[in-house]
Amino acid sequence: MNFRHFALLGLLFTTGLAHAQQDAAAQTNLNALAAGAPAVVPRGTADGFKGSPYADARWLPAQITLTNNLPLAPVPLKYDVLEHRLLMRAPARPTDSLQLDDTRVVRFVLNEPATALGPARQRVFRRFAEAPTANHKQDYVEVLHQGRYTLLKHYLKTLKKANYQGAYNTDSHYDEIEDKTVYYLLTPEAQLVPLKLALKPLQGAALALAAALKASADAKKPKTDADWAAVLDAADPATVK
Repeated sequence: MNFRHFALLGLLFTTGLAHAQQDAAAQTNLNALAAGAPAVVPRGTADGFKGSPYADARWLPAQITLTNNLPLAPVPLKYDVLEHRLLMRAPARPTDSLQLDDTRVVRFVLNEPATALGPARQRVFRRFAEAPTANHKQDYVEVLHQGRYTLLKHYLKTLKKANYQGAYNTDSHYDEIEDKTVYYLLTPEAQLVPLKLALKPLQGAALALAAALKASADAKKPKTDADWAAVLDAADPATVK
């Protein structure tokens, strides 16, 4: 075996060791974010809850970014909008939901698998730094599109308590979680415009894109968030850095 082979083996060993150390550090950093105690989550059962507290009720693999950019191992994640918290499922405790200490979390990316309704995609969530009210600045918003304009989805949930006074009200024995989602378009001038996700409101908020939005919407016939994101992607492509 010549020197070149020895050098190659040494490089492979060093690279493998570095990756193993990085993986171990990532898992250690992730474990440090877990509060440890299982989180109590509502379930849609009789005399329980109607609706979901989550942005997405599925456990989806996620990459988390911290303020200090420390590596974190991928983890199954849920965003509990109602309680303003991130929940994880650790491999060692697959039946428990653990609450993350997310004070240093700036963003997370959910990896959504392909389904019959669409291809696999990554869904980016970040802090709502531009929120019109201070109490929402620590919320997470989903970034549906980012180019010159940014389309944001702010998930809001409210809890409507059961009303036991109406004897003939069949829904009286349920607490109901209601969706209050708001969409915003962030303009190049840093103006945050609340809007309904439809063609005319988008054109009104982004006059420079009005013609391109119509052409894209006519071609794609958008119905879902992903459809509207594709419309904006076509009308307002991301700037190449």
